[in-house]
Amino acid sequence: MPELNFADMPLSPLMRALGLVIDGYSGGEDGGCTRVRGHIDAGPEHHQPMGIVHGALYTGAIETAASVGAFLAVQDSGQLAVGVDNLTDFVRPVKEGRLEVDARAASQGRTLQLWEVDITDDQGRLVAKGRVRLANRPNPNRPGA
Repeated sequence: MPELNFADMPLSPLMRALGLVIDGYSGGEDGGCTRVRGHIDAGPEHHQPMGIVHGALYTGAIETAASVGAFLAVQDSGQLAVGVDNLTDFVRPVKEGRLEVDARAASQGRTLQLWEVDITDDQGRLVAKGRVRLANRPNPNRPGA
């Protein structure tokens, strides 16, 4: 599995707005990525009009964590992973605080991956749960492609 330093990667405006920090990733016995961990320090900049964290923050963080893991899982084979479905359930409202993001591969096949992601608050309570299905595709940007 490749070593990536997420702290040195340029962030898009959307990624800066989300505030998701990738803290680490790890693999299974076959060496592919099977888990991604991160966090978000949520505050007023993430609120919807009612004063709680906007659901788009959870959906975006879930999609991003799953996409990072799925990409890392297939990168060495010259592929990339693209999301085809994202289901996010909002479980508990949050106003502010540290949100932990934990993404785990539920299934990693030749053409599809399924990732499950939990977001918990600073007391360990589940605040959002998501599932992202991704398709493995040839990477058109890889050398020799």
